[in-house]
Amino acid sequence: MAEERLDCRGLACPGPVLKTKEHVERGGVTRLGVLVDNTAARENVSRFLGRMGFDVSVSEGEGVFEITGARAESVAACDVAKTPGDGDGQNMIAVMVATDRMGNGDDVLGRKLLVNFLGTLTEMGKELWRLIFVNGGVKLTVEESDCLSALKGLETEGVHILVCGTCLNHFGILEKKAVGETTNMLDIVTAMQLADKVITLT
Repeated sequence: MAEERLDCRGLACPGPVLKTKEHVERGGVTRLGVLVDNTAARENVSRFLGRMGFDVSVSEGEGVFEITGARAESVAACDVAKTPGDGDGQNMIAVMVATDRMGNGDDVLGRKLLVNFLGTLTEMGKELWRLIFVNGGVKLTVEESDCLSALKGLETEGVHILVCGTCLNHFGILEKKAVGETTNMLDIVTAMQLADKVITLT
């Protein structure tokens, strides 16, 4: 089937991108339209289709986004895998941050420790591959965050920063995100699977 249309309205993350992935992986799809009803799903599906070799366009009407992906039949589907330049012999370390403070006992101290931790991650050098922010950790990626300067510096150095869209929506701060890529659980699980080592802060 060369053309398909998916209605993913009402699906929670990562439902829209998983449903899109399922249809694309069946093969033979050169044009696909996907309906979603939130900005996180719009970004996730658009990014996934882009990685799969589709040219992506988005239209909006009455709170519904229609994401259209089109590609030439000669373009082979690519897998959601390592980005170009990965796997060059370097260890790939992913750091998952699921909190906006480090440790227990004193919240003010915990926040300072986490800010210092993120600022010191540059010492990992090229082995630092992904930073993944979920739950309360997403608060570190928004405007006016104490960590914003350090995170933007890491991003400039080539560290890929993933920020959970469902978590941003939960805290009502999606529009305030100032660094990183709004992502979904499929991308997070894939990153953990591909990493040589995962360090988790909870």
